[in-house]
Amino acid sequence: MARKDFAVLGAGIVGLCVALHLQKRGRSVALVDRRGASEETSFGNAGLIQREGVFPYGFPHDFGALARYAVNRTVDAHYHPSALPGLAPFLWQYWRHSRPARHAEVAHVYAKLIEHCVSEHEALVAESGAEDLVVRGGWMKVYRSARERDLRFAEAERWKTEFGIEHRKLDARALQEEEPFLAPVLAGALHWTQPIRVLDPHALGQAYLKRFEALGGEFLQGNAATLDAAGDGWKLRTASGALEAGAVVVALGPWSDVLTRGLGYRLPLAVKRGYHMHYRPAGEAKLNHPILDTERGYFLGPMRRGIRLTTGAEFALRDAIRTPVQLGRAEPIARELFPLAERLDVEPWMGARPCTPDMLPVIGRAPQHANLWFAFGHAHHGLTLAAVTGRLVAEMATGEPPFVDPLPYAAERFGP
Repeated sequence: MARKDFAVLGAGIVGLCVALHLQKRGRSVALVDRRGASEETSFGNAGLIQREGVFPYGFPHDFGALARYAVNRTVDAHYHPSALPGLAPFLWQYWRHSRPARHAEVAHVYAKLIEHCVSEHEALVAESGAEDLVVRGGWMKVYRSARERDLRFAEAERWKTEFGIEHRKLDARALQEEEPFLAPVLAGALHWTQPIRVLDPHALGQAYLKRFEALGGEFLQGNAATLDAAGDGWKLRTASGALEAGAVVVALGPWSDVLTRGLGYRLPLAVKRGYHMHYRPAGEAKLNHPILDTERGYFLGPMRRGIRLTTGAEFALRDAIRTPVQLGRAEPIARELFPLAERLDVEPWMGARPCTPDMLPVIGRAPQHANLWFAFGHAHHGLTLAAVTGRLVAEMATGEPPFVDPLPYAAERFGP
């Protein structure tokens, strides 16, 4: 029977970063997943490490947006009516935490993690030899109306003062010079200059895995559902045989609550599902920056495979049938804005983002177990906060002083 200091359950980008940071500290670590590394939620996303993302995505409070969402025909949000009764308690708390005053409080806590997201990833990228997978230069929110543009320009100025977030303001002419293949229908753009983008999130996960294994870490295929207490540690079954570990880190993303419920925890975790599709740019068309079509609610990003169109949030049960209706709504709008040619994927990809109602991740020691750690609930910012989370969990689990105060992200905030 193999014996490790730590077993990290879940080989998405968060689990990969936790395992890598623990291994860097001289611990013996097994990274366990039922599939390959970075093949679930971490496989598909917008590919952004969002230094500007101090305000986690909240629930809208203006009547107009709520009315639009109620008819269930928008691009940026979709819901399964059959899922609403089960999701109602989560959505109510999510709405309460999204009220402007409370949302601002959340942002100041969230910013303590976000401010390190680029530097922590850059350190892992450098040691993993993955420089060819990242591009510096930020991304853009583009606006179709002068009213929305000017509102967001003013907001960006406040964020610069409050959080140190750098940006550029582009009017219609300046945007056309930077992105000549966008249709001339936009009023301008906000260019967030500090974020970095990843050309292939799956490949970045593979690079981190390779570095983890080079340091002596072991990747094993296994099912986290087989986890059981064993003396003062844990045991579980893997394809390579039984595994024992002194401590376990739960980094199972949208499946985290399945395991934690069995261990006695009742954490309010839900999912926002999302879809993506790749397209060949038509002719010589080129997109120089990722863009969010703000008033339409979809994202276009240049990736290794092509132009990736990413949808907004779908509120549904995690394992419900796939319904990529938002992709169907967004595609014709995107084609009018940028010349997309044929689809490059056989079918749309779908992932589920694990979310908490207060929009903060769950990071830290499990309240009822001395040798169990949590690292999940990052919602839209799993890639963004993975390296920060990896370092923070590793520091706490090995007795080092944490570089960020972990208390606001502790599971105890949801009760015993």
